[in-house]
Amino acid sequence: MGTIDVNADLGETVDGVATADDEALFAVVSSASIACGGHAGDAASMHDAALRAARTGVAIGAHPSYPDRAHFGRVAMHLEPARLHAVIADQLAALAAAGADIRYVKPHGALYHAAGADPEQAAAVAQAVAELSDRLGRAIPILAQGAALADAAQAAALPFVQEAFLDRGYLPDGTLVPRGQPGDLVHDPALVAARAVRLAQTGEVEAVDGTVITVAAASCCVHGDTPESVAMARAVRAALDAAEIAVCAPW
Repeated sequence: MGTIDVNADLGETVDGVATADDEALFAVVSSASIACGGHAGDAASMHDAALRAARTGVAIGAHPSYPDRAHFGRVAMHLEPARLHAVIADQLAALAAAGADIRYVKPHGALYHAAGADPEQAAAVAQAVAELSDRLGRAIPILAQGAALADAAQAAALPFVQEAFLDRGYLPDGTLVPRGQPGDLVHDPALVAARAVRLAQTGEVEAVDGTVITVAAASCCVHGDTPESVAMARAVRAALDAAEIAVCAPW
Protein backbone atom coordinates (compact mmCIF):
# COMPACT_ATOMS: atom_id res chain seq x y z
CA MET A 1 0.00 0.00 0.00
CA GLY A 2 1.34 3.44 -0.95
CA THR A 3 0.76 6.69 0.92
CA ILE A 4 0.31 10.32 -0.08
CA ASP A 5 -0.74 13.56 1.56
CA VAL A 6 -3.68 15.52 0.15
CA ASN A 7 -3.64 19.21 1.01
CA ALA A 8 -5.92 22.16 0.30
CA ASP A 9 -5.47 25.90 0.77
CA LEU A 10 -8.11 26.88 3.32
CA GLY A 11 -9.06 29.63 5.75
CA GLU A 12 -8.95 32.05 2.82
CA THR A 13 -11.59 34.52 3.98
CA VAL A 14 -11.77 37.90 2.28
CA ASP A 15 -13.73 40.63 4.08
CA GLY A 16 -15.23 37.95 6.29
CA VAL A 17 -16.42 35.81 3.36
CA ALA A 18 -14.91 32.35 2.87
CA THR A 19 -13.64 31.52 -0.63
CA ALA A 20 -13.95 27.75 -0.01
CA ASP A 21 -16.20 25.27 1.75
CA ASP A 22 -13.75 24.66 4.55
CA GLU A 23 -16.02 22.30 6.48
CA ALA A 24 -16.45 19.97 3.50
CA LEU A 25 -12.77 20.03 2.57
CA PHE A 26 -11.48 19.42 6.09
CA ALA A 27 -13.47 16.18 5.99
CA VAL A 28 -11.43 14.73 3.10
CA VAL A 29 -7.92 16.25 3.15
CA SER A 30 -5.05 15.26 5.42
CA SER A 31 -3.35 18.68 5.51
CA ALA A 32 -4.74 22.21 5.36
CA SER A 33 -2.61 25.21 4.39
CA ILE A 34 -4.17 28.12 6.29
CA ALA A 35 -4.09 31.71 5.05
CA CYS A 36 -2.55 33.87 7.75
CA GLY A 37 -3.39 37.44 6.82
CA GLY A 38 -1.30 38.23 3.76
CA HIS A 39 -3.58 37.45 0.82
CA ALA A 40 -6.59 36.40 2.91
CA GLY A 41 -7.58 35.30 6.38
CA ASP A 42 -7.91 37.02 9.74
CA ALA A 43 -7.70 36.16 13.41
CA ALA A 44 -11.21 34.66 13.43
CA SER A 45 -10.67 32.46 10.38
CA MET A 46 -7.32 31.27 11.70
CA HIS A 47 -8.87 30.35 15.04
CA ASP A 48 -11.74 28.55 13.31
CA ALA A 49 -9.25 26.58 11.22
CA ALA A 50 -7.31 25.56 14.31
CA LEU A 51 -10.50 24.25 15.91
CA ARG A 52 -11.54 22.38 12.75
CA ALA A 53 -8.12 20.79 12.46
CA ALA A 54 -8.23 19.58 16.05
CA ARG A 55 -11.72 18.16 15.51
CA THR A 56 -10.94 16.39 12.22
CA GLY A 57 -7.35 15.30 12.81
CA VAL A 58 -6.06 17.34 9.87
CA ALA A 59 -2.51 18.73 10.00
CA ILE A 60 -2.24 22.52 9.77
CA GLY A 61 0.30 24.32 7.66
CA ALA A 62 0.90 28.06 7.46
CA HIS A 63 0.18 29.61 4.06
CA PRO A 64 1.99 32.98 4.08
CA SER A 65 2.01 35.30 1.09
CA TYR A 66 2.89 38.71 -0.15
CA PRO A 67 0.83 41.36 1.70
CA ASP A 68 -1.57 41.70 -1.24
CA ARG A 69 -5.23 41.18 -0.46
CA ALA A 70 -6.27 43.18 -3.53
CA HIS A 71 -4.84 40.54 -5.91
CA PHE A 72 -5.20 37.53 -3.57
CA GLY A 73 -1.42 37.24 -3.42
CA ARG A 74 -1.17 36.18 -7.05
CA VAL A 75 0.81 39.17 -8.35
CA ALA A 76 4.57 39.36 -7.81
CA MET A 77 5.79 42.03 -5.41
CA HIS A 78 9.33 43.32 -5.19
CA LEU A 79 10.07 43.45 -1.47
CA GLU A 80 13.53 43.77 -0.01
CA PRO A 81 14.59 40.49 1.63
CA ALA A 82 14.47 41.98 5.14
CA ARG A 83 10.96 43.31 4.54
CA LEU A 84 9.80 40.01 3.06
CA HIS A 85 11.24 38.11 6.02
CA ALA A 86 9.39 40.39 8.45
CA VAL A 87 6.10 40.01 6.54
CA ILE A 88 6.32 36.22 6.58
CA ALA A 89 7.43 36.06 10.21
CA ASP A 90 4.46 38.21 11.24
CA GLN A 91 2.04 35.91 9.39
CA LEU A 92 3.49 32.78 10.96
CA ALA A 93 3.26 34.39 14.39
CA ALA A 94 -0.37 35.36 13.77
CA LEU A 95 -1.36 31.79 12.92
CA ALA A 96 0.46 30.43 15.95
CA ALA A 97 -1.23 33.02 18.16
CA ALA A 98 -4.61 31.83 16.86
CA GLY A 99 -3.94 28.43 18.42
CA ALA A 100 -2.75 26.54 15.34
CA ASP A 101 -0.30 23.68 15.74
CA ILE A 102 1.81 24.53 12.68
CA ARG A 103 3.29 21.38 11.14
CA TYR A 104 4.62 22.83 7.87
CA VAL A 105 4.83 26.07 5.85
CA LYS A 106 3.68 26.43 2.25
CA PRO A 107 4.12 29.83 0.56
CA HIS A 108 1.12 31.08 -1.41
CA GLY A 109 0.62 32.24 -4.96
CA ALA A 110 3.22 34.54 -6.48
CA LEU A 111 5.47 34.13 -3.45
CA TYR A 112 5.44 30.35 -3.95
CA HIS A 113 6.78 30.69 -7.48
CA ALA A 114 9.19 33.56 -6.74
CA ALA A 115 10.77 31.84 -3.75
CA GLY A 116 11.13 28.65 -5.76
CA ALA A 117 13.30 30.47 -8.30
CA ASP A 118 14.91 33.44 -6.52
CA PRO A 119 17.59 32.69 -3.88
CA GLU A 120 17.07 35.96 -1.97
CA GLN A 121 13.34 35.46 -1.58
CA ALA A 122 13.87 31.79 -0.79
CA ALA A 123 16.32 32.72 1.96
CA ALA A 124 13.83 35.18 3.46
CA VAL A 125 11.17 32.46 3.59
CA ALA A 126 13.55 29.89 5.06
CA GLN A 127 14.82 32.32 7.69
CA ALA A 128 11.29 32.99 8.94
CA VAL A 129 10.50 29.26 9.04
CA ALA A 130 13.78 28.54 10.84
CA GLU A 131 12.92 31.10 13.51
CA LEU A 132 9.51 29.50 13.99
CA SER A 133 11.23 26.12 14.24
CA ASP A 134 13.51 27.44 16.96
CA ARG A 135 10.52 28.72 18.95
CA LEU A 136 8.65 25.44 18.61
CA GLY A 137 11.68 23.26 19.27
CA ARG A 138 11.31 21.20 16.07
CA ALA A 139 12.24 21.64 12.44
CA ILE A 140 9.22 22.81 10.41
CA PRO A 141 9.17 21.46 6.84
CA ILE A 142 8.67 23.73 3.83
CA LEU A 143 6.15 22.40 1.31
CA ALA A 144 6.78 23.79 -2.17
CA GLN A 145 8.42 23.44 -5.56
CA GLY A 146 11.62 25.01 -6.89
CA ALA A 147 15.35 24.52 -6.55
CA ALA A 148 16.02 27.87 -4.84
CA LEU A 149 13.65 27.13 -1.98
CA ALA A 150 14.89 23.55 -1.68
CA ASP A 151 18.46 24.88 -1.38
CA ALA A 152 17.44 27.54 1.16
CA ALA A 153 15.63 24.94 3.26
CA GLN A 154 18.70 22.71 3.24
CA ALA A 155 20.94 25.62 4.23
CA ALA A 156 18.62 26.37 7.15
CA ALA A 157 18.54 22.68 8.22
CA LEU A 158 14.82 22.44 7.38
CA PRO A 159 13.07 19.53 5.64
CA PHE A 160 11.85 20.31 2.13
CA VAL A 161 8.79 18.42 0.88
CA GLN A 162 8.03 18.38 -2.84
CA GLU A 163 4.46 19.19 -3.85
CA ALA A 164 2.37 18.37 -6.91
CA PHE A 165 -0.81 20.09 -8.07
CA LEU A 166 -3.77 17.98 -9.14
CA ASP A 167 -5.92 20.82 -10.48
CA ARG A 168 -3.23 22.80 -12.31
CA GLY A 169 -1.79 22.22 -15.77
CA TYR A 170 1.90 21.39 -16.17
CA LEU A 171 4.33 22.53 -18.84
CA PRO A 172 6.79 20.01 -20.33
CA ASP A 173 9.61 21.41 -18.15
CA GLY A 174 7.70 20.49 -15.00
CA THR A 175 6.57 24.01 -14.09
CA LEU A 176 2.93 25.05 -13.86
CA VAL A 177 1.05 26.67 -16.71
CA PRO A 178 0.78 30.35 -15.68
CA ARG A 179 -2.67 31.36 -14.54
CA GLY A 180 -4.68 32.89 -17.35
CA GLN A 181 -3.04 30.82 -20.08
CA PRO A 182 -4.73 27.88 -21.85
CA GLY A 183 -4.60 24.72 -19.78
CA ASP A 184 -3.80 26.48 -16.51
CA LEU A 185 -6.60 24.80 -14.55
CA VAL A 186 -8.08 21.30 -14.52
CA HIS A 187 -11.80 21.28 -13.68
CA ASP A 188 -12.93 17.67 -14.21
CA PRO A 189 -13.12 15.82 -10.84
CA ALA A 190 -12.66 12.42 -12.55
CA LEU A 191 -9.49 13.60 -14.30
CA VAL A 192 -8.14 15.16 -11.12
CA ALA A 193 -8.80 11.91 -9.23
CA ALA A 194 -7.05 9.86 -11.92
CA ARG A 195 -4.05 12.18 -11.73
CA ALA A 196 -3.88 11.64 -7.96
CA VAL A 197 -3.77 7.86 -8.30
CA ARG A 198 -1.19 7.98 -11.09
CA LEU A 199 0.97 10.38 -9.10
CA ALA A 200 0.84 8.19 -6.00
CA GLN A 201 1.51 4.97 -7.91
CA THR A 202 4.09 6.06 -10.48
CA GLY A 203 5.25 9.59 -9.59
CA GLU A 204 4.08 10.79 -13.01
CA VAL A 205 1.99 13.74 -14.22
CA GLU A 206 1.00 14.42 -17.81
CA ALA A 207 1.78 17.90 -19.14
CA VAL A 208 -0.58 19.89 -21.35
CA ASP A 209 1.23 18.70 -24.49
CA GLY A 210 1.09 15.04 -23.47
CA THR A 211 4.64 14.88 -22.14
CA VAL A 212 4.93 12.59 -19.12
CA ILE A 213 6.78 14.29 -16.26
CA THR A 214 8.30 12.64 -13.22
CA VAL A 215 7.26 14.40 -10.00
CA ALA A 216 8.59 12.94 -6.76
CA ALA A 217 5.92 14.54 -4.60
CA ALA A 218 4.89 13.49 -1.10
CA SER A 219 1.90 15.86 -1.06
CA CYS A 220 -0.66 16.83 -3.69
CA CYS A 221 -2.85 19.92 -3.68
CA VAL A 222 -6.41 20.73 -4.62
CA HIS A 223 -7.03 24.48 -4.44
CA GLY A 224 -9.87 25.33 -2.11
CA ASP A 225 -10.99 28.44 -3.98
CA THR A 226 -11.84 26.73 -7.28
CA PRO A 227 -15.60 26.19 -7.85
CA GLU A 228 -15.20 22.42 -8.19
CA SER A 229 -12.90 22.04 -5.19
CA VAL A 230 -15.20 19.94 -2.99
CA ALA A 231 -16.19 17.59 -5.83
CA MET A 232 -12.55 17.24 -6.85
CA ALA A 233 -11.27 16.60 -3.34
CA ARG A 234 -13.99 14.02 -2.67
CA ALA A 235 -13.23 12.29 -5.98
CA VAL A 236 -9.51 12.27 -5.17
CA ARG A 237 -10.10 10.75 -1.74
CA ALA A 238 -12.48 8.12 -3.11
CA ALA A 239 -10.08 7.15 -5.91
CA LEU A 240 -7.10 6.89 -3.56
CA ASP A 241 -9.13 4.82 -1.11
CA ALA A 242 -10.26 2.51 -3.93
CA ALA A 243 -6.64 2.07 -5.04
CA GLU A 244 -5.67 1.25 -1.43
CA ILE A 245 -3.42 4.30 -1.20
CA ALA A 246 -3.38 5.67 2.33
CA VAL A 247 -4.03 9.40 2.66
CA CYS A 248 -1.99 10.74 5.56
CA ALA A 249 0.05 13.78 6.50
CA PRO A 250 3.84 13.31 6.50
CA TRP A 251 4.50 15.90 9.26
